[in-house]
Amino acid sequence: MPDAYQDCLDYLYSRLNYEREGMPKGLADLRLGRMRRLMARLGDPQQGLRIVHVAGTKGKGSTAVMMAAALTASGVSTGLYTSPHLNRLEERYLIDGRPVPPDALVALVDEVRGVVDEMEADERCSRRFGATFFEITTAAALLHFARRQVGAVVLEVGMGGRLDSTNVVRPLVSIVTSIALDHTRQLGDTLGAIAGEKAGVFKRGTPAVSGVQEREPREAIRRVARQRRCLLREIDVDFRYEDFQPVPPLERPTPGRAVVRTWRTDWGMLDVPLLGPHQAHNMTVALAGLDCLAEADASLAVERSAVVRGFAGLEWPARVEVMGARPWLVVDGAHNVASAIALADALRINFPKVPRTLVFGTTREKDVEGQLRALLPLFETRIATRYVHNPRAVMPEEVAETAEAIDGRPMIIAPDPEEALATARKLTGAEGLICVTGSLFLAAEVRAIVLGRRPTSAVGPASA
Repeated sequence: MPDAYQDCLDYLYSRLNYEREGMPKGLADLRLGRMRRLMARLGDPQQGLRIVHVAGTKGKGSTAVMMAAALTASGVSTGLYTSPHLNRLEERYLIDGRPVPPDALVALVDEVRGVVDEMEADERCSRRFGATFFEITTAAALLHFARRQVGAVVLEVGMGGRLDSTNVVRPLVSIVTSIALDHTRQLGDTLGAIAGEKAGVFKRGTPAVSGVQEREPREAIRRVARQRRCLLREIDVDFRYEDFQPVPPLERPTPGRAVVRTWRTDWGMLDVPLLGPHQAHNMTVALAGLDCLAEADASLAVERSAVVRGFAGLEWPARVEVMGARPWLVVDGAHNVASAIALADALRINFPKVPRTLVFGTTREKDVEGQLRALLPLFETRIATRYVHNPRAVMPEEVAETAEAIDGRPMIIAPDPEEALATARKLTGAEGLICVTGSLFLAAEVRAIVLGRRPTSAVGPASA
């Protein structure tokens, strides 16, 4: 089995992999035709699935995991497909919170691989220009959920929406959680242009939920919804929330609470299951999505009691994840300015006021200065590092130079995550806090160190 598993990984990572190599410069290289042909050859397993399709610049993973947890708690067998994985490929394929077993994953990929080989032979296409890593892993997920006859699937978009490989599905509900500037070379350099790409997951006559609050992207989403005759439910119009953050002084990381009301349900006061004030927004979008789903299919209606059960103890790795105490160790995959701001707010509001150490490493083509401007004021000690299992890392010396240009203070240089974490622990007292952030690549490698695991080869998130 170990040889078969490694062969499975080697095959996948031999394919064109935007997660590792970076996205193309524009959308011209992205097409849905090949993905549609692949799914047709597999028998279009997605057509029998009841799907919620979740897009957005940030918050889409958190919203998806909350919806899946509530559906599972209500007694519905629920598949959850997210990307990227952090340490094991199996993390992308969850049913009721449990990842696909390695042997089942190998069998799935082998089956899809055979179909891909036939398709590429028929189309006289080389492997380099054939089905991509993400197309194959997405096809395997849809096949897996269909074979397991799950009652519902929550499907997270990889990048964008309109041309994302997941957009071959016909969902019961489409969701756009938020819009911010990210992947501007591929999606556009305005919020309106990006919103138009994200709203590309809307299907004609299918209800949609939007958590977007800014005027320009909201108008773009409304325009797409009108064109496709979608019943659009919007935050601050059809549903809203009032959040209540923990009252300082805090002795430990403490989530907030929120009162949520939609056009259909008064959900009342709920504990926000994940840390950070931004998670109240994500929880509200998730609950609106559940209400929209209940109207689309009454058998998928979720009661408040199931939401409470599903949210209790919910974990979402590398999203303001607390991995240790004395000192507190927080690992977060914030990879753009919006995510860095959300992390900074979480550290200010949901954590004790203690001395803090930042461990930061990021990815080429990201707004490194913008990320650092959001984070640096919160930290007395700052360490620049890089992840090592992916070639897209920014060198720590470059990160340190950018930081010093911002506030004149130097950063400590650590050549790799292991040394960075060891240095942070040496310099941070037991009552302090260490935060590792800047990229999901870095978060994955630090999590592997903390958990004593080795990540699968060539791990690499598309949005890291």
